[in-house]
Amino acid sequence: MEILWAPWRLSYVQKATEDRTSGCFICKAFNDDISKDRENLLLYRGNKALVILNKFPYNTGHLMICPVRHTGDFLSLLPEEMEEINYLLQKAIRVLKKAYNPEGFNIGLNLGKVSGGSVDTHIHYHVVPRWQGDTNFMPIIGNVKVIPQSVYETYDILKENWE
Repeated sequence: MEILWAPWRLSYVQKATEDRTSGCFICKAFNDDISKDRENLLLYRGNKALVILNKFPYNTGHLMICPVRHTGDFLSLLPEEMEEINYLLQKAIRVLKKAYNPEGFNIGLNLGKVSGGSVDTHIHYHVVPRWQGDTNFMPIIGNVKVIPQSVYETYDILKENWE
């Protein structure tokens, strides 16, 4: 096995591990002071829904659209929550197209722990921009996924384009 050295990522990984053990990161981000939005990767605060970047992105620009209300039960979502979530899904696609010009998107959600969802107590839609060739030999041969931009650089670009 070859080793891919990335020592600059240690502080990021340590912070992410702390975040996973300190309650719902989605609720924490929304309830934190607005001055911490970049630190929390919170891109947009709505009345019924929010947009947050994924700290562990599949691709650059990987967003999550979540209801503000903490629920893991999709069937409990209220019509006004669904309406704002759908509006934000459309806006996220527009913003990602403008900022990164992807050729397609994966959009979906995992319901329940067995579905592969790492956060099954707070519903969240994933919006993942895709490009031809964005999956290459690295994940297959090297068991490594390369993300070419830091999540904070991505945040800055998307925040600028969101407004």
